Amino acid sequence: MGKVTSLEVAEKAGVSRSAVSRVFTPGASVSKRTADKVRKAAADLGYRPNVIARSLITGRSRIIGLVVAYLENQFYPEAIERLSKALQSKGYHVLVFMASNDHDATQSVIDELLDYQVDAIIAASVGLSNDLTQRCEDLGIPIVLFNRHQYDTRLSSVTSDNLAGGRKLAEFLVAGGHKRIAYIAGWEDASTQIDREAGFKAGLEDAGQQLFARGIGNFNFKTAQAAARDMFDAPDRPDAVFVANDHMAFAVMDVLRYELGLRVPEDVSVVGYDDVTLSHWPSYNLTTVRQPANRMVAATVDALLARLSAEDVTPRRITLDGPLIVRGSARKPEGTAP
Repeated sequence: MGKVTSLEVAEKAGVSRSAVSRVFTPGASVSKRTADKVRKAAADLGYRPNVIARSLITGRSRIIGLVVAYLENQFYPEAIERLSKALQSKGYHVLVFMASNDHDATQSVIDELLDYQVDAIIAASVGLSNDLTQRCEDLGIPIVLFNRHQYDTRLSSVTSDNLAGGRKLAEFLVAGGHKRIAYIAGWEDASTQIDREAGFKAGLEDAGQQLFARGIGNFNFKTAQAAARDMFDAPDRPDAVFVANDHMAFAVMDVLRYELGLRVPEDVSVVGYDDVTLSHWPSYNLTTVRQPANRMVAATVDALLARLSAEDVTPRRITLDGPLIVRGSARKPEGTAP
């Protein structure tokens, strides 16, 4: 059987061909009566609109390219689900591409996205070079950085307030009476890592303390485990540690408990950043700073749609505060509510 055309649907529904087109165009104006007739005729005939053909006519694919470096961190699958649903509600669809934090790999992925004629790009957990930014700008393709920022005034970005979050954790650990406070960093070039550590150090310095020890986990589970072994398998070990995200904090807690025989929080307090679903689980019960994912997604979609509609082409740099979530993985300061 040949493909059913919009003309056949129009004839069966008793409407014009343009009415059929409006019914299947997101945001187009059409009466409920006409829409119901067209959709019934389409269902009876087995008709599906040709989205690719429409994009050739309109010059818009209604596809948003999402570039992400890794999905092991539970924050990103949850955020991608929220982004996809939010964009779908606006008539867009997300095409996900994986990239490493490497210039050549990222450039290759961007090339592929451009081949798919995406309308815009969301870059999550990856950095973009100036030449890639310029290339997308020349093609009229807006970019929004999600959970990452760069010092490029052409790029919109949406992040939690990582500086403030790091400071909150320092103040919490100091208030808990800790004197040997350590830090396990993420990927050194990430703005999230840089800002969280800067806020944490500033909070310690305000309290008259400095980092007792520092390790590097690179936002990787196994690397964080190795950093924990190096840091805590020693007589003069830290009594508290801020791990730059929850994903690595789980790795650190596993090493402390099951390899080194240390108690959390009696021997070592552990805090993280993100507040992913596993943080709530009784086996971890992690004290952490919550990334306001719903507000971050809403701000990202708003910034993207504003650029696409040309209503506001001014790049936005949005920073959203996230609360400290106190659970059982760290010693609680006196007077802290249960």
